[in-house]
Amino acid sequence: MTLIPTTEPSIGKNMEHTPFAAHKTRVVDGTTPLLFQPKTPTALVYCEGNFGLIDGKTANGLVRHSEKYQILSVIDSTQAGSDTGEVLDNKPNAIPIFGNLEEAYSNAPSKPDFLIYGIAPASGRLSPMERKIVLNAIGRGMNIISGLHEFLNDDPEFTAACKANNVEIIDVRRPRSKNDMRMFSGNIHNVTCPRIAVLGTDCAIGKRTTASILTKALVERGVKAVMVTTGQTGMIQGSKYGVALDAVPSQFCAGELEAKIIEAFEGEDPDIIIVEGQGSLSHPAFCTSAFILRGSVPNGVILQHAPMREHRCDFEQMKMPTPQSEIQLIEAFSDTSVIGLTINHENMTDSEIDMSIAEYQKMLGIPVTDALSRPTELLVDMLLTAFPVIGEKLVVSAQ
Repeated sequence: MTLIPTTEPSIGKNMEHTPFAAHKTRVVDGTTPLLFQPKTPTALVYCEGNFGLIDGKTANGLVRHSEKYQILSVIDSTQAGSDTGEVLDNKPNAIPIFGNLEEAYSNAPSKPDFLIYGIAPASGRLSPMERKIVLNAIGRGMNIISGLHEFLNDDPEFTAACKANNVEIIDVRRPRSKNDMRMFSGNIHNVTCPRIAVLGTDCAIGKRTTASILTKALVERGVKAVMVTTGQTGMIQGSKYGVALDAVPSQFCAGELEAKIIEAFEGEDPDIIIVEGQGSLSHPAFCTSAFILRGSVPNGVILQHAPMREHRCDFEQMKMPTPQSEIQLIEAFSDTSVIGLTINHENMTDSEIDMSIAEYQKMLGIPVTDALSRPTELLVDMLLTAFPVIGEKLVVSAQ
């Protein structure tokens, strides 16, 4: 039998937000079809002045993990010439940083399919300079991925440019039609596997990263773990089950998350579901954590904290809460328990990480680790201590 590859899925107008997910086949002589994986779309990530910093969390996350796009390079003139892995984790990953779009484009092995806006600014909008960069990318035939609160498809200048260049903009945060949104039903109680929410004491503190590492580590040890994402970065990374909760009207937040968790449970039959947190329950500017606790009804919570962060991200007048106060608030607000604490080691030496882990374990009486700088086994053990039934599945899978 001769196998003739089908045409690559189109990259441009009318493209779905989940491209290239299915295998493509073509049978020439009527015998059993063969399968092959279509090309992974390529992307440049714009993160001017923010790569490796708090507001660069989308770019940071994509460099560490992306199921949907092959990340070619990052654009940030303040870090130009560096390796992104060295900047983030002191481990080179061969994804370079260039000073501008022109350099990143010209150094790509072929025309990049996408420009991803990799910053999460407090304003949620493009600056005048960034508008020019996006239009430049469109003019070069690149599609745009935006996780901003500002929907670029609503802008006549952008839509005209897309039409002229046969490309499209994907506004990741755009919610479903209100007519299609789900309210909380209570059917979350039919989800029989444990649900773990990874929450934090602040926004942009590493909740998604910890949740991703935990999910991957569990899968590698034979546990069928599924992650449900709740923000734009996880969705851009390729999450199968996700919703940008901060763009959903509050009346539907708990219901939309509940529905996604039920979809994951029914679609994957998992042993455990890990739910990404947003903001923090005590933060007055970000209320999404409340909806995550209500919508997921978690059996346990892992709390992420940055010991050296003195004030809330973007709110210098607001001091950081202590892990103790956040745990008390979470357990008072929801019928759940905080089963462990994870450390964000920003501005910390290795010895300071060790000291914080030891101090918090003694103070809180729960397991403490750092998901990025310490062995992932410690993160898995944190979960197994609270849910030994998951450990039984590990034993069974190993036999």
